[in-house]
Amino acid sequence: MIGQVALPIEPPSAAAMLAWFPPPVPLLPVVAVGLAVWYLCAVRIVTSHGRHWPVTRTASFLAGCVALAAVTGLAIDGYGYRLFSAFMFQHLTLSILVPPLLVLGAPGRLLLRSTPHRGVGRYVLIGALGGLRCRASRIVLHSGFTIPVFLLSYYGLYLSNLFDAAAASVTGHVGLQVFFLVSGLLFVVPILSTGPLPVRQSNLGRLFDIFVEMPLHVFIGVILMMAPRPLTETFAQPPPSWNVDPVADQAVAGGLAWSYGEPIALLTTLIFAIRWRRDEEVESAIREADVERGDAELAAYNAFMRELHQPPVRRIDAPSVPAPDTPDPSAPGPCRDRPHDK
Repeated sequence: MIGQVALPIEPPSAAAMLAWFPPPVPLLPVVAVGLAVWYLCAVRIVTSHGRHWPVTRTASFLAGCVALAAVTGLAIDGYGYRLFSAFMFQHLTLSILVPPLLVLGAPGRLLLRSTPHRGVGRYVLIGALGGLRCRASRIVLHSGFTIPVFLLSYYGLYLSNLFDAAAASVTGHVGLQVFFLVSGLLFVVPILSTGPLPVRQSNLGRLFDIFVEMPLHVFIGVILMMAPRPLTETFAQPPPSWNVDPVADQAVAGGLAWSYGEPIALLTTLIFAIRWRRDEEVESAIREADVERGDAELAAYNAFMRELHQPPVRRIDAPSVPAPDTPDPSAPGPCRDRPHDK
């Protein structure tokens, strides 16, 4: 027992961590179920109006909801109170895996398409657009804010006493989980979101943010694997029934930070690179169309100017030929000798 929290009795294993063991405050599992239900209802509204919604987006968002509910609602959450490797797995899943899955589902675009423009829906849209356009949104989605927050979620917590102070209670434990999820969303939204944003970075700027974030997991993992003693008091004394060496478990946590984070970061980079290439192709097609349109307009203009500078064409009329005289039948003809006159 930790205060009002009952810890699992069995030694940690993959099967034991996936067992049913509800947390004392199931905040994030309830949020995950609520998001999944809303998303399915919104997709049904959109498709009932004859609009197409990609299945891949739905699958990605629901996968994120399942991962969110599993990592915070099963027995792994109970082990995370005293087992560094379990808590690190939660941390990495909440900050690296769940945010891209949710963002790739385009929930913001689905909200704008599925919400009616009258009644309560009108106020929902006003609130969503107002929050999107406010100055606070521009600040929290700027890389100058998201990257330091991401640094704090690793180095600022595990290498200081801040983590022990926050993880000493159920409220602090759940608060850390919410912080990991929010920090991951703030970092991923400017990179992978296709919906409207208050400020959209250039592709080069987003690539820079990705490569600044990727080494974070490697360095913190190396530090945890090479530390000769437990770096936190929270995980220094696991229950004796678990038969866990805290230093060895801390090395496992460092190995997770090194091996779990990098493949997901590389996959995120690959998705971003594909979108960057697609944007370049679209921009190139637009430029070519503008050039062709400009060439046609230039050719028409040149033809018009040539017509203006050409001398006017003079018409030469053919000389008129007088028509032959037609004899008048009533006029007297030439005098002819008649036979009787001779």
